[in-house]
Amino acid sequence: MAVKNNKGKIKKSNKEVEGSEQADESSSSVQNDSQDSEEVKPEISAEEKYSELNNRFLRLYAEFENFRKRTNKERLDIITNANAELLKDLIPIIDDFDRAIANNKDSVDVAAIKEGFSLIYSKYKGILESKGLKPMDAEGKVFDSEIHEAIANLPTDDKKLKGKVIEAVEKGYLLNEQVLRYAKVVVGQ
Repeated sequence: MAVKNNKGKIKKSNKEVEGSEQADESSSSVQNDSQDSEEVKPEISAEEKYSELNNRFLRLYAEFENFRKRTNKERLDIITNANAELLKDLIPIIDDFDRAIANNKDSVDVAAIKEGFSLIYSKYKGILESKGLKPMDAEGKVFDSEIHEAIANLPTDDKKLKGKVIEAVEKGYLLNEQVLRYAKVVVGQ
């Protein structure tokens, strides 16, 4: 309750003064709390920051090393087992050869033996072609050092044969359009 004193000024009662002081303190404490919350974060020293960054680096480096080892192991597994599918497909060819050898011990029919080996050869060639293997056709083509290996030069009078493959001594093969084995050829000069 406010009371006027003899000078005409309004004087607040003790209760009002205490209440207003508490209100002032609470508003100032809210301001101080917001300032304290901003200032609560103590300044990180250079050593602590270095230690934190070093720990993060060591963890990241360890993760990278684990990743590298895991991918190297996976790559090694892929390389060592890459031929498994091809070999599984070739096992029936071995079985066919075993049967042919067993049947041909007492056989005198040469035509039947030739036919059997021809069938096995066709089956074998079909499996390899299905895996992307193609023989090169070298004879009569211009010599190309990217796919041919010259083992001999043969002088020729025919101008059309100069610089061209006269004979393929050993066939070359492509695997998915990349040279697997170079064709060994005789080149005309």
